[in-house]
Amino acid sequence: MKIIRLLFFLLIFLNCLFSQTNQSAEKTVAAIISDWFRYSHSDVILSRILKTYTLDGHGQKSQLKLVSVYRDKPTEKDMTVSLAQEYGFKISGTIEEALESETGILSVDGVFIITEHGKYPISETSQVIRPNRKLFEEVVRVFKKNKKVVPVFIDKHIATEWDDIKWIYETSRKLKIPLMAGSSVPVSWRYPPVDVDTHSKLKEIVGISYHTLDGYGFHGLEMIQCLAEQRKGGETGIKSVQCLTGNKVWEAAGKLFDKDLFNMAIERTGRKIPEGKNLNDLVKEPVLFVINYYDGLRGFLFTLNGFANQWTAAWKYEDKKMESTLFKLDENLSTLMHFANQVLGVEKMILSGKPSWPIERTVLTSGALNALLISKANSEKVIDTPHLRIKYKSDWRWKEPAFRQ
Repeated sequence: MKIIRLLFFLLIFLNCLFSQTNQSAEKTVAAIISDWFRYSHSDVILSRILKTYTLDGHGQKSQLKLVSVYRDKPTEKDMTVSLAQEYGFKISGTIEEALESETGILSVDGVFIITEHGKYPISETSQVIRPNRKLFEEVVRVFKKNKKVVPVFIDKHIATEWDDIKWIYETSRKLKIPLMAGSSVPVSWRYPPVDVDTHSKLKEIVGISYHTLDGYGFHGLEMIQCLAEQRKGGETGIKSVQCLTGNKVWEAAGKLFDKDLFNMAIERTGRKIPEGKNLNDLVKEPVLFVINYYDGLRGFLFTLNGFANQWTAAWKYEDKKMESTLFKLDENLSTLMHFANQVLGVEKMILSGKPSWPIERTVLTSGALNALLISKANSEKVIDTPHLRIKYKSDWRWKEPAFRQ
């Protein structure tokens, strides 16, 4: 009887030991990239898997292991060969090889797709035509062949054109592929550390952005959407959009957007307008993205080159209460820790199989950006977006980042 009891407890002990060992085991990942050079998105994302989250070899270690990389558009600046020699991952000639490692069987636990810095064609609406659908299709082909799927992360835009965005989204849902995408801005620091009240209805959001419309305007839209999705009732989808430029932006003050809310967002930038000057003097080519939601919420994203150099937002509830914050990124090139917060979210998805934030957020921001730039190219007309009537409730909630700046 004692021997049976001892064997019983031994089995329990071995089972617990096996479970703990299995849980702590690294998950292997493949990366499909355009290029890998210093400070590229491939570098600031994937290097945290190789060099710890702080990029110095002394920080928190990732539970992911990079085993293979496929390059779509390597340039003379590409560092992949030297990094592969140093860290032991393989450079693959095809996406299939990257995912199967010459075994003929899907042998990775997750996939990164990063095409931010590739030298790709530019569309008629001044968007980079990223090959994300083509690359994702190759990944899906391997999944179907193996009758198995693993989580996928697509850096920034899901794709450029709506047909491609829709195909990637619908395919991921059909095959039950855990999918994440988007910007690092939503998971950055906030000063003050506030978020939208989930029990209140929102009336208006005003955001400040800068730099390019395709690359940085996308970040601004992700900022607005990560706030909008928190409102009471959840997301209802985007009904229409419009892009205004030049004097039409200033003429919209008090007509389209709340000037007090705009001023709150401007104040959060921490920048002062020189005495005797106004924004008109500093910003020669203002751009305004107008986003109309199905439940009546309105979003306004200003690109104010010549003044702004950070992302800020202010929002107003139906009871007229207003709040605002600065979305603060790490400006130190040697750390850029906002990417660490993003990669940690991706790591959690690959470990758990459950996305850390909703893919619908980036379906809306990618689709809205495409429609907004169509508006800009077509005499700034209003573009109806019935295809963006995407409803969802977000389980994600902003909290102070795990890493310090």
